[in-house]
Amino acid sequence: MNTQSNDGYMLLFRGTDWHKGLSPEQMQQVAGQWMAWFKGLMDEGKAIAGKPLEPEGKVVSGKNGRLVADGPFAESKEAIAGYFLLRVDSMEEAVAIAQQCPGLPYGAKVEVRPVLEQCPMTSEALPKAETAQAVA
Repeated sequence: MNTQSNDGYMLLFRGTDWHKGLSPEQMQQVAGQWMAWFKGLMDEGKAIAGKPLEPEGKVVSGKNGRLVADGPFAESKEAIAGYFLLRVDSMEEAVAIAQQCPGLPYGAKVEVRPVLEQCPMTSEALPKAETAQAVA
């Protein structure tokens, strides 16, 4: 477990097809609930950013980013559909907010992750680099 302090929490909304099977009226109702939920969090100062993501994009991998593939795939149950960036004091508070997600009853999933102030690799590498320089 990483003990670095965090810089907020991110809610990652997973699943791009959870709304399948809803009527247009139900879809409009749930969309309104999402917007009201996000606006309320913004008004309270608990959400500082949030956006939906396009269901399609590119995946870059391999040495020097040589592999570029289509993805994620629009029908994927694990594709990230959007995010909220929260400014709250604890994981418990972030989870409580995630539990209010209007998409949950329809199969959406919300991943809650702490946002770190710096990359853990940097925290690990800096002391080693300083020690190596001191020895040299």
